[in-house]
Amino acid sequence: MPEGDTVYRSARALNEALAGHVLEVCDLRVPAFATVDLSGQTVDEVVSVGKHILHRIGGMTIHSHLKMEGSWHLYLPGSPWRRPAWQARAVLATSERVTVGFSLGVLEVVPREREDEVIGHLGPDILSPAWDPAEALRRLTADPARPIGLALLDQRVIAGLGNVYRNELCFLRGVLPTRPVGEVADPAGMIELAHRLVLANRDRTERTTTGDLRRGRQSYVQRREGKPCLRCGTPITLGALGDSELTERQVYYCPVCQR
Repeated sequence: MPEGDTVYRSARALNEALAGHVLEVCDLRVPAFATVDLSGQTVDEVVSVGKHILHRIGGMTIHSHLKMEGSWHLYLPGSPWRRPAWQARAVLATSERVTVGFSLGVLEVVPREREDEVIGHLGPDILSPAWDPAEALRRLTADPARPIGLALLDQRVIAGLGNVYRNELCFLRGVLPTRPVGEVADPAGMIELAHRLVLANRDRTERTTTGDLRRGRQSYVQRREGKPCLRCGTPITLGALGDSELTERQVYYCPVCQR
């Protein structure tokens, strides 16, 4: 699933293409909203909130979430699409640009004043100008017995963090993902580091948590199972962590550097 920085870049590109322009095409290809037609209205803005994208158009909001397979593409009118048309869930076009949402995990339309019904459960957005680290800390430490690896991935705690950042943060702070939140030294420092990491990667497609963009050296533990730790040389371990088998996600860690 895309991390918050990827979703932020997607929303920014959509905003640059659509904001201030009149929709000529509004084709929502999901049964519940197939009759919604916002063509003729001006797009006010497109923004991301955590991993969610909001198209604000007049008094309505088109809410989408990429989940695992989704993506938004931008095209010039008449240009061929890079994914098959049957995967398209939304087509929003102006006279100058065509934007297509493929395989969107969530696509719905709500009145703008009811946006809280779809995003109100989220914690502070780590890439928002209104980012609130104090509130993030309050939510992170609300359940001291919860494993830190689960708390960091919970969008109700911090909106925008994903599996890559979860694994890398635990390594950088020297803790196993299974350590209870209440036993993590300086959780405020972990939140501050999370913000700096995501902010540093916000404007580039090649993400790095090591400061090195060379292949194989962009991350400390993510997708490096069996490879030597960049700090101590111990093989990186791959495991799984979740509230249940259905919610388990991969965790990568160094058994020596993380305790």
